[in-house]
Amino acid sequence: MRIKSQKDFVAGLMFAIVGAGFALGATNYTIGEGARMGPGYFPLMLGILLAIIGAIVVFESLVVETEDGEKIGSIAWKPLLFIIGSNIVFGICIGGLPKLGIPSLGLIVGIYALTFIASMAGEEHKAKEVIVLATVLAILSYVAFIVLLNLQFPVWPAFLTR
Repeated sequence: MRIKSQKDFVAGLMFAIVGAGFALGATNYTIGEGARMGPGYFPLMLGILLAIIGAIVVFESLVVETEDGEKIGSIAWKPLLFIIGSNIVFGICIGGLPKLGIPSLGLIVGIYALTFIASMAGEEHKAKEVIVLATVLAILSYVAFIVLLNLQFPVWPAFLTR
């Protein structure tokens, strides 16, 4: 069978692989059942659903004719690196890196860092808009995760809370 849409084929394959990976990883937790869900139930169902959607997209890429084969263009490295980098920095801000002596900087600093780094992925970088967005995200995250869900993780830098 000939691939009629390269973009859809690769995207569907990626969905199927990631979905299967999440479903497989969820089996390490207690699954439970619909009425009494365990911690692995939701990621298992989401992984299966994502894998099914991926399989459907792959199938359509082999069946549905496209005008030019929808070839895959060049990879946008700048946005890719900034988005992935911002998530890594956010994780480091939340948990720190004790082996390297980097303390936890907390949720608020993490959200500001994430927002500023991710904003550099675009063509324009307007500092005022990024500050407003980071502030709104920080407030909403604090309310959602700390106040409403009562999650226990650092909000402020470790050196300020001692």
